[in-house]
Amino acid sequence: MAERAAIVTGGSRGIGRAIVDRFLADNIDVLTCGRGSRPADLDSRALWIQADVSRSADAERIVAEARARFRRVAILVNNAGVQVEKTVSKTTDEDWDLIMGVNARGTFNMCRAVLPEMEASSGVIVNIGSISGIVSDPSLAVYNASKAFVHSLTRSIAIDHGPKVRCNAVSPGWIVTGMADDAFALAKNPSAAKADALARHAARRLGRPEDIANMVAWLVSDQAEFATGQCFTCDGGLTAASPLQPGLF
Repeated sequence: MAERAAIVTGGSRGIGRAIVDRFLADNIDVLTCGRGSRPADLDSRALWIQADVSRSADAERIVAEARARFRRVAILVNNAGVQVEKTVSKTTDEDWDLIMGVNARGTFNMCRAVLPEMEASSGVIVNIGSISGIVSDPSLAVYNASKAFVHSLTRSIAIDHGPKVRCNAVSPGWIVTGMADDAFALAKNPSAAKADALARHAARRLGRPEDIANMVAWLVSDQAEFATGQCFTCDGGLTAASPLQPGLF
């Protein structure tokens, strides 16, 4: 994977930061971005741009800066995402604009900005989806819908822009991040909800950001050259189980 450069959106923390760190360890040049200022603990080798991917002009600026700094942009990882814990009836127009703007439009904007260059040579796109785009988590209505959009967009890009561009999605399950903490906090008994979630994982643990970074690293490598248009679930076996718990039988 050497001699290639990557853009990773939302690399300030959590899954995005783990992907940035993994790419740097694999000698891939990385430009990452976020809506805030550069995190103090971000590896000095990573380039940082303050930008909002929901704005098409910012997406174009991110790609233009990457082109200016690197040989070519061969990898795009769309990780930037936001979550609002609400049902449909409680979701405001502002909530919709925020969630769909970052999660859906932001992914679209970045893909649109980078595809011309990738089509001229080659490239790999990995979109970070969610099991919430496959099965719906409670009180996350628009977030669930935004991730379903990401999954469908992934398949469309693979079909329309292959063979020059490979495009896949990774659908994380419950990963130890601030987003997961916020979701558990919705429960009447957060500690009981977390214990129940752990019991539903075949792996008997929640995921770590590094688990997702490892899958992304494989998908952008030449070892995955025949994988495209797919949504790879990485959830410790959570969605493989029925509602009946094995320990009860």
